[in-house]
Amino acid sequence: MSHHILNENLYSIWWIILSAMLAPVCALLTRKYIADAIWLLIFGIIIGPQVLKLSHMTEGIQILREIGMGFLFLLAGFEVNTNELKSKQGKNAFLTWIMGFSFAILLGLAITRGSLNFSIVLGIATTSTALGTLLPILKDSNMLDSNMGKSVLIHGALGELLPIISMSLLLSTFTPWLSTIILIIFVFLSFFIVIIPVSFIRKLPLLGNAILTASRTTMQTTLRITIFILVSLMVLTAMMSLDIALGAFLAGIFINVILSTFSPIHKKEIENKVEIVGFSFLIPIFFVTSGMNIDLLKVINHWYLIMLIVLLILIVRGFTVYIREKLFETGSKLHSNKEKLALGLYSASGLPVIVAVTEIAQKNNIIDTTVSSILITSGAITIFFFPLIAKIINKN
Repeated sequence: MSHHILNENLYSIWWIILSAMLAPVCALLTRKYIADAIWLLIFGIIIGPQVLKLSHMTEGIQILREIGMGFLFLLAGFEVNTNELKSKQGKNAFLTWIMGFSFAILLGLAITRGSLNFSIVLGIATTSTALGTLLPILKDSNMLDSNMGKSVLIHGALGELLPIISMSLLLSTFTPWLSTIILIIFVFLSFFIVIIPVSFIRKLPLLGNAILTASRTTMQTTLRITIFILVSLMVLTAMMSLDIALGAFLAGIFINVILSTFSPIHKKEIENKVEIVGFSFLIPIFFVTSGMNIDLLKVINHWYLIMLIVLLILIVRGFTVYIREKLFETGSKLHSNKEKLALGLYSASGLPVIVAVTEIAQKNNIIDTTVSSILITSGAITIFFFPLIAKIINKN
C-alpha cells in the first residue's frame, strides 16, 4: 500500500513539475503578456481531475501546496516597508481598502438578501491585491523603485494583510471578540518566535559570524533559519485556528524589519535565496494545484457570473483606488491620469488571497465548489488582464 501511495504521489508531482517547467517557456513565447502564474493555472486545469485526470490532490501534494503558499506570502511580506505603511500614502491606502471592503459587504448583503458570511467572503475576495504575483511583473519591468512601483507595493501590502486579518477575525469558528484576542496573542507569540533566535545570535558575535559565513556554504544557515521561522509561524496559525497565510506574511514582515535594521546586505541575500527555492519549486506547485481545483465545466456554464465578479472586482477595488487618487492628495506622487488608472488596475489584480478565502469558506460550508471555481477563475482573469492593460496604459 505504501509503495502504491508513493507511486501515486510521484506520478502526480511529475505532471505538476512538468507544468512548472513549461509555464515560463510559454510566458516567454507570449513576451510575458500572459504571466507565468496564468500558465501555471492553465496547465493545472488541463492536468487536473476535471480534464485529463493526470494529476490528483494527494495528501503529500497538499502539504507541498500549503508550503508553496507560505513561500508566496513570505516573499510578499519581505517587500512590505512598515515605515511607508505609516506614511500619508499608507494611511490613505488603508482608508481606500476600508471603503472598498465596506462597499463590497453592503453590495453582498443586497445581492444575497442578508447573508453576512457570504458578503464577507465576497468583500475579502474583491478587495485583495496579489502582491506576491505582481512582484515578478514589477521586477521584470524595473518598476520597484519608481513612484508607481512603491504605490503598488503599499496598496498590495494592505491588499494582502487586511484581507488575511479579516479572514482570521470574521470567518473564524470563534466569535469576533475571541478571534481578536487570539490574533493579538498570535502576533505576540510570532514576535518572540522571530526575535528569540535573532537576539541569541546577536549576543554571541562569534556564533553570529560563523552562521553568516556558513550561509554561503552547503549548510545555508540563514536560509534554514528563515524557513524555520516561516514553518513555525504557519504551524502556530494552524494550532490557533487562523489562516496559515497570516503566519507566512507576518514571518516575511518580521524578518524584513529585523534584517533591514541590522544587516541589509544579508536581507537581500536571504530574499534572493527564498525566491530561488520558492519560484523554482514550491510556488509553482501552489498555482498549478489551484488550477487543478477549478471545475472547468462549471466555470464555462457560469461564464456570465465570472464576468460579473471580474467587473465587481474592478469597481470595488480598482475604481475605488482610482477615484481616491483622482480626487485626493494621497501622497503617491502619481500626477498623470494614466498613472492613477494603472495603479487602480494593478491594485485590482487578485488571486492568492481569493484562493485562500475560498478554501476557508468551503470548509465552513459558506460556499460550494462551483462558487469557489468561479471566484478563483475571476481572480485569474484579473491577474491576466489588469496588469497587462496597466502596463500598456503606463507606457503610452
